[in-house]
Amino acid sequence: MPVRQLPIQIVNRIAAGEVVERPASAVKELVENAIDAGASRIDIFTEGGGRRRIAITDDGAGMTRDDLALSVDRHATSKLDDEDLLRIRTLGFRGEALPSIGAVSKLNIATRHASEPHAWTLNVDAGAKSDIVPAALAAGTRVEVSDLFYATPARLKFLKTDRTEAEAVREVVRRLAMARPDIAFSLSGEERAPVTWAAALPGAPGRLTRLGDILGADFRASAIEVRAERDGVSVEGFAAAPSLTRANALGQYLFVNGRPVRDKLILGAVRAAYADYLPRDRHPVVTLFVTLDTQEVDANVHPAKTEVRFRNAGLVRALIVHALKDGLAREGKRTAANSDGAAIMAFRPGSISRSGGWDWRRSPNFPAAPPAPAYANAFSPNTFAETAQAAFDTGAPTADVRTEHAPAHELIDSPLGAARTQIHENYIVAQTRDGLVIVDQHAAHERIVYERLKASLERNGVQRQILLIPEIVEMDESTVERLVGRASELEKFGLSIESFGPGAIAVRETPSLLGKTDAASLLRDLAEHMAEWDEALPLERRLMHVAATMACHGSVRSGRILKPEEMNALLREMEVTPNSGQCNHGRPTYVELKLADIEKLFGRR
Repeated sequence: MPVRQLPIQIVNRIAAGEVVERPASAVKELVENAIDAGASRIDIFTEGGGRRRIAITDDGAGMTRDDLALSVDRHATSKLDDEDLLRIRTLGFRGEALPSIGAVSKLNIATRHASEPHAWTLNVDAGAKSDIVPAALAAGTRVEVSDLFYATPARLKFLKTDRTEAEAVREVVRRLAMARPDIAFSLSGEERAPVTWAAALPGAPGRLTRLGDILGADFRASAIEVRAERDGVSVEGFAAAPSLTRANALGQYLFVNGRPVRDKLILGAVRAAYADYLPRDRHPVVTLFVTLDTQEVDANVHPAKTEVRFRNAGLVRALIVHALKDGLAREGKRTAANSDGAAIMAFRPGSISRSGGWDWRRSPNFPAAPPAPAYANAFSPNTFAETAQAAFDTGAPTADVRTEHAPAHELIDSPLGAARTQIHENYIVAQTRDGLVIVDQHAAHERIVYERLKASLERNGVQRQILLIPEIVEMDESTVERLVGRASELEKFGLSIESFGPGAIAVRETPSLLGKTDAASLLRDLAEHMAEWDEALPLERRLMHVAATMACHGSVRSGRILKPEEMNALLREMEVTPNSGQCNHGRPTYVELKLADIEKLFGRR
């Protein structure tokens, strides 16, 4: 088959396939054009998920008649002052959006520039341009796209339902609205209730207001401001406290020079920064804005401009990790109960009857109502008191320090208060000046041991204790090989092991911080974690996984009865330990109930 030049219509449709994948792609390109035009308000309307109609109106600068004629030609753009593709300061710059959309749909553009006496309008039908004629429009630009992909019917088969496509449009608009809180956005259509985001004030407060409007009140309540700058690169934004997580990484919104992107390097940096706070199957909610010189980032590596490439990727990654870790350490005392009132709500469901009193029938642990005695009609205060008291006789607390060990005044004023009792052999109840704190003793001590291990490793290595008689642990051969292969990494934490024939490991030294350790259980847990590692995982992260596993085995176990002085000592250590609000697995170590909230539960407020 001979080589031939493709017709311009076919070329435009091929280009459209790269730029306009679905209705959301067209919305993204058109809204970016409105932002580049200096709009202060952008209105988006869709029908059929954008398949039947997309209408976008802005109050930006608009175009002159001559500019309008050129705007639907391929590679015509007003976004580049010269031919330097390393100095891109706008969202759109390829000059392909309007001609690509016009090649596969019916496109109408009405626009008015301040220098023109009236507006002009132009139609493009499957790549065929009409004449430019006068139109009525106060200012800015209105773009309408009808019957998207009607010129390429095969593409219609790959579109999803109208609801799914409408949700994709919504997500695109959400991301652009996050990037520009100074612009008012409205989104409406037959698939959704109208939503409007008013323009916010400049600075961090305005940005947080816009993010709260989009991501919800729970994000606004738990948001931690992060900021870092070095060598011309700045990172700022908001990260949710570890108590607010998602099952996937879709709650991570990343922007580079105002451009929404999905960058693996940035996502990896976020994951590394939260590694000490979250379980492996949970993901944080963050919004990060990276700003740097345009020559230090290449935005021209993807037709849809959703990916970027950094000249100094290591600096960007390090700065993101530093900003997030600094912010999380600064707000390390936040817990699930402190940030969203979960502890208060836990007292409400299924406990209060419709009449406002306690309903014992809806509480599975409440004893059944005793049968009425024969003399029930005769008032007998002593009998009534004994019967009522018996219903509440659930046993004494594990440890009670209210009488012989009354807390000192200064302990009550401490952030975590003074220990008053231990319940269920695992929870310490402490009294503060304005409420009470409930501490999970195992989770709290796990974080303390973990931070000690990290600090010891940074100073001069983990102190170790030599076992008088090496402990022999039997395992299958593959597990033995896996552990022995990582022996040098375990050695850094004071755990000295060696092969003891096929299917056995000899433990000769253990970290002194862990005290008496169940070596067999510790090695099995370490082997399970190592099975999930890959060689791409940095050594630092592997070491932190080892430290976290060891901390779990070296902490105060659930079920251990603590003395009053041990409980108070644990509270004081928590107050000076970094990140003590969560254990190594991301669970809260304590919950706090303010006296005002407790009074509300009992109707005193």
